[in-house]
Amino acid sequence: MKIILVFLLILQPILVYAASSDQKDVDNFEEQTNAILSLMGYSIFPDVTTSSLSIQNGSTGDPGFVLTQFAGGFTISDNFPLYLEGGIAYSRYDPTIVLGDAVNETSFSFKWNSLSLAGGIGWDFELTEKLVLRPMFNFMAGQIESDLSVAGRFADWILDTNLDAFDNGRMRAYGLGGTLMLDYEDYTPEREIDAEFRLGDVYMEGFHDSSDFALGSANIVTANIWGRYRAPIGFNLLKKPVRYVLEASHSEFLGDQRGILGFNSLSSVGVGIELDSSEYPVIITRTRLIIRHVFGHNVSGSSIGLSISF
Repeated sequence: MKIILVFLLILQPILVYAASSDQKDVDNFEEQTNAILSLMGYSIFPDVTTSSLSIQNGSTGDPGFVLTQFAGGFTISDNFPLYLEGGIAYSRYDPTIVLGDAVNETSFSFKWNSLSLAGGIGWDFELTEKLVLRPMFNFMAGQIESDLSVAGRFADWILDTNLDAFDNGRMRAYGLGGTLMLDYEDYTPEREIDAEFRLGDVYMEGFHDSSDFALGSANIVTANIWGRYRAPIGFNLLKKPVRYVLEASHSEFLGDQRGILGFNSLSSVGVGIELDSSEYPVIITRTRLIIRHVFGHNVSGSSIGLSISF
């Protein structure tokens, strides 16, 4: 059984909220809620290209958006090839909101938080000894809430009040879709090769308990190709060879998230080291530390990623 955990981090600016009876502002609200859902779509699929993406606010130099995700997946066994994956993501963003027309224009700041859960259930069909076809059903659920709404919840709990006015700063979302994967594994004592191609499509929709209509929607489509090469360095640690790791990945964003951050695709390259602890009675069999560089149109950055296998 193999389980891989991935830590993902992305930073970006976003416009998110409008509160006006003017039709233009209503349209802007719908547009921005669609944008929120599109950005949440980056956390549906495990993807190392978004693990080192950092985009700052051009006027302040500070990040306008921060997202952290922990995700992983595994096949239960060769005899029962059910594949399961899941992830949890938290994001916080500080938007600039502009309402009104050119004459009476008002701008103000809200800070928003979101928490989302994503998962997938698939089945491995063996095409060859080393190649597996893996169709998968994907789902997600999340909530977006402003600091103002969080403060209202806290006041309700501490002061036993009912501040309904804060409810407007809250929205829930769900998503359903599927993924088709090709997974290649070629392991020998001299080296280990992993490669994956993935095409995922998930439709997301926002809703609110007190509303009769959905608050925005987004279609998230991502194509990703990823590969990893591992080989012994030449000495042992923990009774097993220490391996060096080379990694490369490329993602194309084909759905509503395409271009929302100013790019349509991201690539990453990485180098690292792997320790094998399988000789000891511990649940963790391998630990990898990888330094990655990510790049795309007007985007570049670096990160340190930690992955573990069970």
